[in-house]
Amino acid sequence: MRIFHSGVQARLAVCVIVALFAWTSRAQSADRPAKFAVAPGQVQALGIQSVPLQMQSQADAVRSSYPAQVVIPSNAEQVIASPVNGVILQLLVQTNDAVRAGSPLVRIASAEFGQQQLQLLQARTRAILAAQASQREQALFAEGLIALRRVQEAQANSMDAEAALMQAKAALRLMGMSFASIDQVLASGSPQDSLVLTAAQAGVVTDMAVKPGQRVDPSTALLHLAQTSTLWLEVQVPVAESALWLPGTKLNVLGRSLTAQILSRSPMVESASQMVTLRALVQGKVSLVRPGEVLSVDLPTVATTGAWELPLSAIAHDGKQAYVFVRTAEGFEARAVQVSASAGQRVRIQGPVKAGEQVAVSGVVALKGAWINQKVAE
Repeated sequence: MRIFHSGVQARLAVCVIVALFAWTSRAQSADRPAKFAVAPGQVQALGIQSVPLQMQSQADAVRSSYPAQVVIPSNAEQVIASPVNGVILQLLVQTNDAVRAGSPLVRIASAEFGQQQLQLLQARTRAILAAQASQREQALFAEGLIALRRVQEAQANSMDAEAALMQAKAALRLMGMSFASIDQVLASGSPQDSLVLTAAQAGVVTDMAVKPGQRVDPSTALLHLAQTSTLWLEVQVPVAESALWLPGTKLNVLGRSLTAQILSRSPMVESASQMVTLRALVQGKVSLVRPGEVLSVDLPTVATTGAWELPLSAIAHDGKQAYVFVRTAEGFEARAVQVSASAGQRVRIQGPVKAGEQVAVSGVVALKGAWINQKVAE
């Protein structure tokens, strides 16, 4: 029991000491005079350098780095799926192959495909017979041998047969058969033994999902095509800072001679990471990056009224309060400021400073020591 009581007393004593130290530090900081003298010779000896506050160029702006992933736009990806039940006879391309629009991709053997070609030929035959019957009925009507009703019925039958022929062609087109192949079947009267699927647009084969001999059903994914001439970056930024970057903002890709322009900002926040996704269009030579690659990008922080950018070395801290040292006629003056943004070796501050004032950017540690020592001496 005595040991437990001693431990509690020790912890209470430590808490009291910490509280007294924190109170004393704040009190000393508040009591220190803002201005303190520094002789010109000391300024030079201590290596203290000052720069005037002025508007910063975009190149010197405080910039924040965030991870970004290279993605393919959704409208630049194409899934080649099987339109019929069948068996994969041959793969005519491989992964990473570049293909042109109309290039053959996959050959499929399908009884369903053969049946649809048969329906095409039958529809063509019915359309020819119906057209001939309509012409014959019109000739008989012109000679006054039949009634007008028979002519109208023959014309209606001819139109129905023609519509059935167009529907048979459309069904084959949905299966992936080209116009040229359909015309060839109609001209020869002989169905093709296999279906060859072709690329609707140029692109790169990014994935092969089947193998020769594999049986597939309608809508089974066979392969993926992607157009890589246009790429996006998806940048993850904290939700608290996401409103700083609007569509149209330019960003730099670190380590690459590329820039990107923000297109949109996601309205959703990822619950686990509390990050928001910015989508940016890659500009320049997109061949310098690849889909799926993770990069780092620089986003410029948005300037606000009354804010100034300085090197990180210009900031001194006393407790949690940040200070800058402004040059005066007798020496320097410590002014409390707020750091609103920081990245790398630059910070953005706000506080009681104005354009043209000389702010120390080197030798700040020595100035802080002189500032504290002056109060102690007093």
